[in-house]
Parts: sequence; C-alpha cells; structure tokens
Amino acid sequence: MPESEILDPAEEFARYRRTVLAAVVVPGPAAVRRTVRRRRHHRLAVAVTAALALFTGPILGYAALHRPDPHPGPVLPTPDPTGSPTPSGSPGPTGSPSPTGASPTPTGPDGRISRSQLLATPVTLPAWPGGTDCQTDGVRLTGDPREGRNALLALDHGDVDGDDAEETVALVQCVFGTHGWQQVVAFDRDTTGKVVTIGRVVLSARERPQWLIGVDVRGDGVVRVQVGDIYPGGGWDGEWSQRQWRGYRWDGDSFAQVWGPTGFPTNPHEVNLVVTASDLVLSPAPDGSRAGTTTVRVRNRGTGAARYVALRFDLPAALRSDGDGWAACRTAPGTAGGPVRCELGRLAPGAEFQLTLGLRVAADDPLGAGTAELTAQALDAAHQVVAEVVEYDNVTPLRYR
Repeated sequence: MPESEILDPAEEFARYRRTVLAAVVVPGPAAVRRTVRRRRHHRLAVAVTAALALFTGPILGYAALHRPDPHPGPVLPTPDPTGSPTPSGSPGPTGSPSPTGASPTPTGPDGRISRSQLLATPVTLPAWPGGTDCQTDGVRLTGDPREGRNALLALDHGDVDGDDAEETVALVQCVFGTHGWQQVVAFDRDTTGKVVTIGRVVLSARERPQWLIGVDVRGDGVVRVQVGDIYPGGGWDGEWSQRQWRGYRWDGDSFAQVWGPTGFPTNPHEVNLVVTASDLVLSPAPDGSRAGTTTVRVRNRGTGAARYVALRFDLPAALRSDGDGWAACRTAPGTAGGPVRCELGRLAPGAEFQLTLGLRVAADDPLGAGTAELTAQALDAAHQVVAEVVEYDNVTPLRYR
C-alpha cells in the first residue's frame, strides 16, 4: 500500500488558481476605486474577511478531496441522552423549597379556661343520674360547695382531643342531698370563643367508685382521675377509703378507661362486728367455789370480711378461766394481769362466731355482782386493728353476779 501523499499548500493553491479562478472575471480598477470610496473602513474589514473565507473554503475542501482516509482512532463513549449536565462553578441562589401541596396541621381553638373564667361562665353539664335535682343547662359553678349548688372542686389543662391545643378538665359536684354526685367533665372553646362541653370523663357511682378526688391530664392526652371506693361522711372517715388513679382517653365520641385498675378489693373497714354476751351467773360448786358460763356471739353485719376477729375482756382479777372454751385465747383470765385477748379466724359477711366461756371464783373470794366490758375487733393481715364505721355495737357489757 503506497504511503500517504504529502501535500504542499503552495502547489495546491497554484493548482486551484489554474483550474477554478480562471472563470472569475475581475473588475476593473475604476470600479474598484469607486467601491472603496463608498465603503467605510469597517466595511472593508468585513469584505476582506468574507473574501478570505470564500477563497480559503474551496481550497481546504479541494485539498480534502485528494487526502487519503485517516486511520481509525479510539471511540469515545456516547453521552447519556437522559442525563443533564452538572453545572460547574458556584451554585446559584437557593430559594425557598417549592410548595408540595400539603397544608400545615391546623391547631384547634384555645380551650385553656382558668378557674375564674369557668366560674363566671354558664356551662352545660352531662346528665346526672336519674332522680336527682342536679342542674345541667346554664349551670353557674361555684367555688363554695353548699347545699343546692354545683361546685367546682378541681381542674387541670391538657390536649385531650389531639387538636394540638389545650382543653380544660374539671371535677364538679352536685351538692344536692347527702350523696353528692360527682363527675369529671372536659370543656373546650369553639371558633367564636364560646365555652363548649366535650363530654364526661367519669361519673361517681352508688356502688364503686363513690368518691372522685382529683384530676390530672398527662402529656399524651390521658385524663387521670383519682377515685375512692367509699365517699366520706355518715361516720365514714375518708382515710379509710381505698384510692386509685385511673386513666381515660377521648376516642372521638366519648371517654373510655385505658389505664389503671377497674375495681377495688374488699375494704377492710367495711367490717361491722356486732357482739353480744349473756349474763354470767356464778353458782356454788362442790369444792366451795362459784362457777358459771357466758355465751358470746360475734356476727359480721358488714359487707367486707374480717381477716381476723379479736375479743378483748376487761374482767376483774378474781374471775378465772374454767373449761376448754378459752383455747383460742393467748392468755386465760386470772393467769396474767391485765385484759384478756383472744384471736379467732376469718369471719365472712353474715357469718358468726359463738363461744361458751366458763369462769370461776375461788371459795374464799368475796366477789359480788358487777359489769365487765367485752369488745370485738376486726384485724387486718398484719394483725392490726381495723376501724369500723359503726363502733358502738362491737362493745357489750358482760354482767356477772
């Protein structure tokens, strides 16, 4: 294969003039001078440039026709038609992100109502139990719980309905009669600022819980209510009531319990022991002493069971135990100084213990007629005395003669 011919530009230009420019008619000197005078210098530069392009293009094209094909070189990768070029240099100004169409979560009306505002605003309360004179519409709560009024006892605030705004939870009581129904109610404001009622959280019950004590709204919207099994009053000390915290959550329609215990164990203070004792009649015995028996009955008239029952005797020292009826007692009469104490077992509601106890007086003891005291007491698991609502009927005189 012959080597590539090396072209000489001067020779190629001469050949071009001989073959191509022969047909070109060159204007005369007069025409050229007239043309030059009419044009400005900058137009001359344009004409010269155009003429050079006119002459040079055909020359290069003609030379290319006679040049042999070049050897193949490396193939460059084809750019991805779907990609976009990466801009270089400093990035342009960064504006705000384009809106995505999602609107921010709306915030509900401000339902945080102060105590003074709630007392000054007529409110609507959920219905009280039937048969009561408690008001529900246009109620003006009071901070002074007196007979015939609806009292505001406690309140707290928190987002209970999940609208990112606080609501008000209030403990109110209808002070009509001796029972004193209570309920926890959630309040809010509407878009006009009017106080509206969301619903009732919990209502006191005739059985359990009888007592609503306090409210607390957690951060997750759960309304905690402290409840007691027995409402104080009528001889019942509030310290005897069992207390619990229970949690309630709004489900969009009502409040339901979601946390805490749902019932109470037996209250040990609901025991009501009633004790009776027959008269002790001392009769002469063959050995010259005097002896007799008394029948003691202990009945549980309460609704709660007594874990243990204890009997306490305040007997004169001259009376001593006689027979095996005292087996349950730690000390027998006359064997030690001080009162006699006997501990029995569990006593269920409605159940009864009955003991026949013998007592004797020595022949030379001049003990006459008199009265001793017998007390029945309920004990808890730690053998501590449990106070009762009705205590007068668990003490009885024990007469002897």
